[in-house]
Amino acid sequence: MSYINQIKSELGQYVNPEKAAFFPRFFKTGPGEYGEGDVFIGVTVPHQRKVARKYFKDIDLKELQLLLRDPVHEYRLTALFVLVYKYEKAREEVKKEIVDFYLANIRYVNNWDLVDASADKILGAYLFHKDKKILYDFANSGSLWEQRIAIISTFYFIKKNYFQDTLEIAKLLLHHEHDLIHKAVGWMLREVGKRDLTTEIDFLQKHYQEMPRTMLRYAIEKFDPELREYFLKK
Repeated sequence: MSYINQIKSELGQYVNPEKAAFFPRFFKTGPGEYGEGDVFIGVTVPHQRKVARKYFKDIDLKELQLLLRDPVHEYRLTALFVLVYKYEKAREEVKKEIVDFYLANIRYVNNWDLVDASADKILGAYLFHKDKKILYDFANSGSLWEQRIAIISTFYFIKKNYFQDTLEIAKLLLHHEHDLIHKAVGWMLREVGKRDLTTEIDFLQKHYQEMPRTMLRYAIEKFDPELREYFLKK
């Protein structure tokens, strides 16, 4: 029995019919919505992580690619959890192979939870001391998911107290039309502010009047009420 069949079999033991009915609405899979056509079987994240931890050492990238390209959302997310665990335990030369694999399959990282589970932990971690041009290419790509990957990848940098690329990519995405980008940019700005409030406030002073309201609200969510009100009333 292949590892991929074992993974699918074990995930099948955790199927919850109520979640299977709820997830398509939550992840907007209807016609014209951002997750149009995505398929869910109803397995929660903790169970996916449990299965991923069990198999990440054994399954190779060739077989993992089949899981990552599967129409079922939970299979793709489990594959990304496997990939993150592999990356975290890999030697430096193997990390490049994992990143190349991630980029070669980037179009299957195609919902916000798939992005958020993997972008900073794989691509962000790898690029921290390297040329970050690909993040700017993604930010300018016109692809919703690549653009979210661009900003979320910088979460790794933020956790290392390096903010420049987050702020530059935030500027590139400032006038984006989709609320999933508004939320992601606002979230990353909030994370900058947790570590360096002055840097976040300086950015907001320059840009808050042109920011989408959702982006601004996410960015200032943790501010003291008086400071939050200052930005909201302008």
